Amino acid sequence: MRLAQGQVAVVTGAASGIGLALARRFAAEGLKVVLADVEEGALEKAASGLRAQGARVLARVVDVSERGDVTALADAAYDTFGAVHVLCNNAGVGSGAEGRMWEHEVNDWKWAFAVNVWGVFHGIQAFVPRMIAGGEPGHVVNTSSGDGGIAPLPTASVYAVTKAAVVTMTESLYAHLRAENVPVSASVLFPGPHMLRTGLWESHRNRPPRWAKERPRKTPYRSLGQWETAMREAGHEIEFTPVEYVAETVVEGITADRFWMLPASEHSDRQIRARARSMLDRANPSYLESFILD
Repeated sequence: MRLAQGQVAVVTGAASGIGLALARRFAAEGLKVVLADVEEGALEKAASGLRAQGARVLARVVDVSERGDVTALADAAYDTFGAVHVLCNNAGVGSGAEGRMWEHEVNDWKWAFAVNVWGVFHGIQAFVPRMIAGGEPGHVVNTSSGDGGIAPLPTASVYAVTKAAVVTMTESLYAHLRAENVPVSASVLFPGPHMLRTGLWESHRNRPPRWAKERPRKTPYRSLGQWETAMREAGHEIEFTPVEYVAETVVEGITADRFWMLPASEHSDRQIRARARSMLDRANPSYLESFILD
């Protein structure tokens, strides 16, 4: 699919991090952008910044875990711009689950699935039928994570499980779109190849009361900055990937109709090979034993 001036891109989780970088990159290509986020203040700031640069912007406060919110977002996008060509289901949260998997709070699972899995499906259901009916080229990008889609991260099992679900959901979507022989395609995004400075570590700031934690968190790190400082003081070097690089990966992937939006990384390739080798050999997953479970 060729991105062209006048097309419309919808991005969820668009007020910061990867979502905002995507919106800026699409706007630079001349696309009209629809920004959706649960955080109203940050959303308005992001929208104002894009408008100041000459972009046509529609901003909506949306909780992607609520089907009605996402349906209303689709209605607003089509009422305002008449079409949608790119959909980025990017909104996501880290649940803050701690301890062994069987000790995780039920609300950690419920909140993470509501946003990370149901949020993606709500986007697909609200937009894809209209994108198909429009008859124009289109593309859906669902944000996963290497923690779930490349190699499971046992230290963040709730998050990893939800992101693994996004991979399978996107594979299914891709197959269904191909079966319909329509000009709409789909991709799964693995941001990276290194850590990113996003608000995922501070997801708790937007946690709804209905999924509140039942007991205080034990971790001393309430932000990425605190964790990064602690790691550097302990002598660990941390590499970060600019969110702009991720946005460029998405634009290139859409143009090339690339399903796996996976930046080149020998580390990721090793993980993929180790997991595939374990399955092909019917062997126990020894690649999981290297993780330190505190």
